[in-house]
Amino acid sequence: MAPTNRSPFRRTLALMASAAILAQVGVSGIAYAQTAPETTAPGVIAPAPATPETAAPAPTPPAPAAPQQTAPIQAAVPNTGPASVADLAEGLLDAVVNISTSQKVKDDEGAGPAPRAPDGSPFQEFFNDFFNKQQGNKGGNHNVSSLGSGFVIDPAGYIVTNNHVIEGADDIEINFANGSKLKAKLIGTDTKTDLSVLKVEPKTPLKSVKFGDSSTMRIGDWVMAIGNPFGFGGSVTVGIISGRGRNINAGPYDNFIQTDAAINKGNSGGPLFNMKGEVIGINTAIISPSGGSIGIGFSVPSELASGVVDQLREYGETRRGWLGVRIQPVTDDIADSLGLDTAKGALVAGVIKGGPVDDGSIKAGDVILKFDGKTVSEMRDLPRVVAESTVGKEVDVVVLRDGKEQTVKVKLGRLEDSDQAAASGDAAPDGSQDDGVITPDPGENNDMDQPDSGDQAKPAPTPDQHKGQVSPDAATPKNVLGLSLSLLSAETRKAFSIAESVDGVVVTEVTPGSASAEKGLKPGDVIVEVAQEFMKSPDAVAAKVQALKQEGRRNAQLMIASANGDLRFVAVPME
Repeated sequence: MAPTNRSPFRRTLALMASAAILAQVGVSGIAYAQTAPETTAPGVIAPAPATPETAAPAPTPPAPAAPQQTAPIQAAVPNTGPASVADLAEGLLDAVVNISTSQKVKDDEGAGPAPRAPDGSPFQEFFNDFFNKQQGNKGGNHNVSSLGSGFVIDPAGYIVTNNHVIEGADDIEINFANGSKLKAKLIGTDTKTDLSVLKVEPKTPLKSVKFGDSSTMRIGDWVMAIGNPFGFGGSVTVGIISGRGRNINAGPYDNFIQTDAAINKGNSGGPLFNMKGEVIGINTAIISPSGGSIGIGFSVPSELASGVVDQLREYGETRRGWLGVRIQPVTDDIADSLGLDTAKGALVAGVIKGGPVDDGSIKAGDVILKFDGKTVSEMRDLPRVVAESTVGKEVDVVVLRDGKEQTVKVKLGRLEDSDQAAASGDAAPDGSQDDGVITPDPGENNDMDQPDSGDQAKPAPTPDQHKGQVSPDAATPKNVLGLSLSLLSAETRKAFSIAESVDGVVVTEVTPGSASAEKGLKPGDVIVEVAQEFMKSPDAVAAKVQALKQEGRRNAQLMIASANGDLRFVAVPME
């Protein structure tokens, strides 16, 4: 009996001893992994050393371990995020303000017809009585309030914000971080860049910030926005620059900085800082289906805003340079027709009579590649660099003319002077006035400018220039590039209501589905030039197109005049 009873007891002791030994090995292994010297890169946990594969020792009771005094074991926590911006924000918060505006609005302003409850509804009587009373109270006024942000740029009390924050306001109040409030007056505003300058009269100098150079900022650089989203004053958000040179069709000088720093309603007019505490942008717009931040915000860059702000402070208005041309984009087809390697520059569609370049220094058909040393990569670059230039300054302009680059000198006028030209007949066909550089054409998705009107946009040939030049068969209609062409005569002018100032070859029919039809040509259009050469007859058009094909050109560049003389350039494929 005894041996039989001792066997389970001994097995139990052996199992208990083995478990204790294995537990001791496991504990010592964990301790080593946590306390071993760090020999790997920060943030990477060093692996525990492998346990040698040896036979287990005889099952003997473990000796009691001597007590050891050890420091608490802590795993190293790597610092993978950016450094705190608390110190930076603390020094800037006082310069950012909350702007509160109020405006008197008539109660019936913008109101439509009063809604009515469906006939037979149990609440019809109460519903209709309520809205009848509302209709009877029309004519009164009430105040509409709004909130925005701004920032102090001068201790004397000059404040910058967005124009849409204070537009139409009857009363503007500035709320400072310390709780004080001051009434502000409007010094100047610029709707094209959505910027305004305000002035308060502080008793003591205010905390201010200064503009930095946004042109040095790169995609991925850290930025910080401070403002008053939804009225929560002094809110700080941090993000990076997500993009540069964004065009959101907000104005003719769009060049926005895109950021993922949270910007919401109420942030408008607030500053976007770099990590030096300099203002490199003014928060203006967001893209959001919900009205809240989804990480796509836009700021006016300081390289554009600082000059506008300086002019508003000094003159109360902007004084921009004016070139006096109408331009359109250089598409891939147009670039090919001109012999350009890539689509670049701004194509001059017309020159305004009496403007700075009406002396022939720049002509319709020129492609402006550089302006005052600045590269014009695409059409929308030109209005911005011209507007930022000093009025009266003489600048070098590099143009592509007749397949060769040329440098011409032009003296800039003032943008406001263009109002006189617009009044004298250079208004856009839709009745809107020219802004001095470009006028967006809604029919071209805001990508093409309205061409100039009348004979002021092109060198109109005099009647005696073409005497004796028409060949005997020139009057015979020709079909070129899917176009039926004919001479301009008294009959065709009357048939298509073509102005006397327009000269060239008239389009009488357009083949449906042809390349010309796809480019928008229509009966009544007049081909003035092909590849910058004046066209006097249908034969001349056919001969020039054939010559271009023999040169290996894939597209023919046509200068097209509408019936009233508006010009545009079209590149038609010749395949």
